[in-house]
Amino acid sequence: MPAPDTYDAVIVGGGHNGLVAAAYLARAGQSVLVLERLGATGGAAVSTRPFDGLDARLSRYSYLVSLLPQKIVRDLGLDFAVRKRTVSSYTPTVRGGRATGLLVGGDRTRESFAALTGGEREYEAWQRFYGMTQRVAERVFPTLTEPLPTRDALRDRIGDADAWRMLFEEPIGAAVEENFTDDLVRGVVLTDALIGTFADAHDPSLLQNRCFLYHVIGGGTGDWDVPVGGMGALTDALAQAARTAGAEIRVHHQATRIETDGTRAEVTVRSPEGERTVAARRVLVNASPQALAALLGDEPPAPAEGAQLKVNMLLRRLPRLRDRSVDPRQAFAGTFHIAEGYGQLADAYRDAAAGRLPTAPPSEIYCHSLTDPSILGPDLAARGYQTLTLFGLHTPARLFAADNEATRAALLEATIAELDAHLDEPIADCLAVDGNGAPCIEAKTPLDLERDLRLPGGHIFHRDLAFPYATESTGRWGVETAHANVLLCGAGAVRGGGVSGVPGHNAAMAALGR
Repeated sequence: MPAPDTYDAVIVGGGHNGLVAAAYLARAGQSVLVLERLGATGGAAVSTRPFDGLDARLSRYSYLVSLLPQKIVRDLGLDFAVRKRTVSSYTPTVRGGRATGLLVGGDRTRESFAALTGGEREYEAWQRFYGMTQRVAERVFPTLTEPLPTRDALRDRIGDADAWRMLFEEPIGAAVEENFTDDLVRGVVLTDALIGTFADAHDPSLLQNRCFLYHVIGGGTGDWDVPVGGMGALTDALAQAARTAGAEIRVHHQATRIETDGTRAEVTVRSPEGERTVAARRVLVNASPQALAALLGDEPPAPAEGAQLKVNMLLRRLPRLRDRSVDPRQAFAGTFHIAEGYGQLADAYRDAAAGRLPTAPPSEIYCHSLTDPSILGPDLAARGYQTLTLFGLHTPARLFAADNEATRAALLEATIAELDAHLDEPIADCLAVDGNGAPCIEAKTPLDLERDLRLPGGHIFHRDLAFPYATESTGRWGVETAHANVLLCGAGAVRGGGVSGVPGHNAAMAALGR
């Protein structure tokens, strides 16, 4: 039997982090093979045309960019850009029987706070609080592509005892309640602690704090930007960078086993041509910790559980709002919060923790095509079509276990009802129809994401996020495993989660001994 092909590095999984690692290693002169189970690279960071007969290329799963360092874009020479949103968020509500809301972003923010809360206090508190988070972001974000700092070193680098207490030591709910009094404002702040994370504001584990931190440090500003051309534009650029540098990328190639003695590894690969083995000095795994354990035959980590509903829509036009003071093009340009008051979020968490779908499911929406119409074909753009992406909170995978189909339908109906409560017309009246005459709306539960993308329990971060500092169980870069020549370069690494490329960069640096 001939000896297996041998590479400096085999990368299991062609998601965006695997492609980042491949590009860095190939540019360093190493021979690199990327194995991707699906028919295309990208993983969850892809663009697709989900609605038959319509030229709308949606970011089907992940959809905004904040944590991708410009360092990676520059280092790899990526042909990729993002655009700023003109509005940060809009949150509709009813006060005194009148439809109103909170608009954050642009020159109307102060006026909007005053109209909602009847004074300056909440606006000034908002300015102070997010001034604090920006200072933390400026200090923490650059560390994501450096070796892990110790906890004390990160605290010293932040240099703000109050910020450290609020973000790293006490449940974030304490900081929200300490700084803000208005229920709606409190809810808007808290949402950043709950996206993809099932936790209460006062959870003693601080899981919500870790989620909040990663949502406010991106780019050193906390801004969430729109990927020009959709999320697939990023992974297409990464795949091109990796190939240009000399990496081989093979789709429809699934790694089924890794055997290693710590210095040399062999990877068993299944493809349409059959099963074969490739050898490597190192293996970088761009998959979940559960998948890594299965490949190695190791003890699996604790189960993970996602807690979100993802809905994609294509509209013939944006809906009219009950709050006539805000143009729909403003309201949907940023994050449109639905049923996300502080009390509503707490109620939804209690419902879900008790095994029930939330009575008023919280969610948030944004319209990619308002900022970047390039994802629409010329005909759809000329006719005023728009895309909407909805992300629902507090819907853990356990709620769907008995009947995923029926529960998905019930949750979607309840979520749309919460949106419709703030519209002057049902969103259904604005939906486009596909080539088969069906309304252009699709929903994905955690179980759907587990099936489609092999996200464990549908968890979009692969497992609970960790604070970005070293502990006894982390290595120098946060990507190391119990096997010296096997590295974890996926979202489950320390400083993983989101579309960042950080685990891919850090695994490449660890492999190169930098």
